[in-house]
Amino acid sequence: MNLHGPKRAASGGAITEINVTPLVDVCLVLVIIFMVIAPMAMQSGIEVAGSKAGAAKGEAALSENVTVVLDEKDRVTVNGRAVAWKEFGDRVAAALKKSKDGLVSVDATPKAEVGRVVEILDTVKQRGARRVALLNH
Repeated sequence: MNLHGPKRAASGGAITEINVTPLVDVCLVLVIIFMVIAPMAMQSGIEVAGSKAGAAKGEAALSENVTVVLDEKDRVTVNGRAVAWKEFGDRVAAALKKSKDGLVSVDATPKAEVGRVVEILDTVKQRGARRVALLNH
């Protein structure tokens, strides 16, 4: 083992070991670049805004908005009326035409399936809801 520097060929001139320092430097720079860019490249699928005290001033009345309730037995109601899943999208679209600000309030019990809640959110957004509020118990 040679402890006095890189190995040289017998003729006295050529370096026979590979210098990996530039490779490591380039890799570390790329890792830092990806760490900086990654948060900017991520996009969220659903924006959720927290409620603010007094935010209802000047807004449409709650009765003018669309309310969707999902219970633990997978039954859904729109504005207090039970709806079959096949008719859910059409009923929401009809209710949104009467709504002034396009707000849909989704209230799901804690035992409701998460997949059904996501399906409701997706459907109301496709049917024209401008804002969606998630209510919890």
